[in-house]
Amino acid sequence: MTFTPTSSRLPDFPWDKLAPYKEKAAAHPDGIVDLSIGSPVDPVPELVKAALAEAADAPSYPTTLGTAAARQAAVDWLARRLDVPDVDPRTGVLPVIGTKELIMLLPTLLGVGAGDTVLIPDLAYPTYEAGAALARATSVPVVTPTSYDAGPVRIAYLNSPRNPTGEITLAAELKAAVEWARANDVLLVSDECYAEFGWDERPVSVLHPDICGGSFDNLLAVHSLSKRSNLAGYRGGFVAGDEAVVAELLAVRKHAGLMVPSPIQAAMAAAFADDTHVDEQRARYARRRQVLREALTGAGWTISLSQGGLYLWATHPSYDGYGSVAALADHGILVAPGDFYGTLGERHIRVALTATDERVDAAVKRLQ
Repeated sequence: MTFTPTSSRLPDFPWDKLAPYKEKAAAHPDGIVDLSIGSPVDPVPELVKAALAEAADAPSYPTTLGTAAARQAAVDWLARRLDVPDVDPRTGVLPVIGTKELIMLLPTLLGVGAGDTVLIPDLAYPTYEAGAALARATSVPVVTPTSYDAGPVRIAYLNSPRNPTGEITLAAELKAAVEWARANDVLLVSDECYAEFGWDERPVSVLHPDICGGSFDNLLAVHSLSKRSNLAGYRGGFVAGDEAVVAELLAVRKHAGLMVPSPIQAAMAAAFADDTHVDEQRARYARRRQVLREALTGAGWTISLSQGGLYLWATHPSYDGYGSVAALADHGILVAPGDFYGTLGERHIRVALTATDERVDAAVKRLQ
């Protein structure tokens, strides 16, 4: 059988390049401290595990629309934690199988294709580019969508707090992006999966009434449980906003069988309904952020941006990005080179806060 591999359209998977540095770091006598991938390591909250277990007897197909309980919990959370009111739980929100899946498939699901343009942040999570490539669209990195004037655009992505830099988009910039999207009939998709982890300032949702003017037209907000609730292994999140777009996603996803399993939806409802476990997790990350930041700056690295999220964005005057990766690997510490996220990051490294306290303290000791 002859076919053109879909993978040939996609960018290289960057993490494969880290293999030799990981091998070097793993040779450290006290073991590796892996600060490269932002995968949660702390326990799943007990109330979430209990909800999952209670819903385990689920022999029937779930619906793509999702359970009323999961959708209501998501809407209540938006109002309670992000001051976003008036999202209709029946028509304005849709559960998804982890938000990476949504971002990767979104252009394809919405009929974006060859000849179309998708705007992505100039330093960005690689899946924005990969999703555009899968749909055969052209992705263009921009500082902000409002800076682009070279032709029609179908989708523009925002990410705040941003992966990898931790930069938080200011309210005025968000509002300008909304106005630009509506004036140019562009779908503005705001990836807000780190919304509960603002450090130097509070992140604002694109659906906040001060930003969107009380209308969700041309807007989607994407939210995940992976980071706030340590549920990366559960693959649960949601998308909310423009009801016409949500309805189209629902219609297409029904045909594709893209359904969140019923027990996972029960766990999602429990997680979004509880704030205590998030505040506890936030305190863990705040402590790790402080000690790693102090240790890195003490060892000669400069931390820039990093106002939110679960990463430190760092440079060293003696190294480029891969030089910094190699230098830290000599100490058994693995980090991600900044060029994984765009050419502007080539002198930077991204340092994740997602390691246990014991491993973070080991890294701090080695840096000292």
